[in-house]
Amino acid sequence: MQFRIDRRSGVATYWQIVQQTKQALRLGLLQPGDKLPTAREVVEATAINPNTVLKAYRELEREGLVEARRGVGTFVRASLGATAGLDSPHRDGLAEWMARAHEDGLAREDLTALFDSVLNELFPQETS
Repeated sequence: MQFRIDRRSGVATYWQIVQQTKQALRLGLLQPGDKLPTAREVVEATAINPNTVLKAYRELEREGLVEARRGVGTFVRASLGATAGLDSPHRDGLAEWMARAHEDGLAREDLTALFDSVLNELFPQETS
């Protein structure tokens, strides 16, 4: 697994790692037993502080998704349900829709705004 860090997003770097790991779990790209990259590997690939990687891994461990094994590495403990896997017909339909929208001239930000508006309409978030 490789992490993509967007320094201009305004999202904390550790949180980007947490979210990308959860996305990989949801898509079935990571399975229980899989080993996450070491902090050193992530640092070399992304040029971020090792403590940032460790903070992300601790958060994932706190949520019960991974477990650190001293001297061995960090391993996936739980799945988030791979019903949205890469071979899902829903993904195929979404990809077709995005391709048509792109052909119609919509930019990535336009697609994100449209997707988010429909997602928020159909799945309103609870306020606390």
